[in-house]
Amino acid sequence: MATTVNITSAQRKFLRGRAHALQPVVLVGQAGLTAAVVAEVERALFDHELIKIRFRPGTHEARDQAIESLCTELGAACAGRIGNVAVLYRRNPERARITLPG
Repeated sequence: MATTVNITSAQRKFLRGRAHALQPVVLVGQAGLTAAVVAEVERALFDHELIKIRFRPGTHEARDQAIESLCTELGAACAGRIGNVAVLYRRNPERARITLPG
């Protein structure tokens, strides 16, 4: 199990700006966080480093818990969440595409 990546508020702001034009690449539906969803998020983070995830409407607590669970399990950082959409970031050690500001 990985740990959550820590990013500064300036880095978080930078990543939210980069994610603005992105479309969600993973949709978490009625079944919630299944092994298939976690595997798809893992693949998407490896390929893109910065992704949006759309969650099925539900309680704020359930969405926040799912985001925290994903970040902890995959070693990612949550750059932000607005409504049912979360922005996750994890640097690809093999081929980094995004350089975070200082």
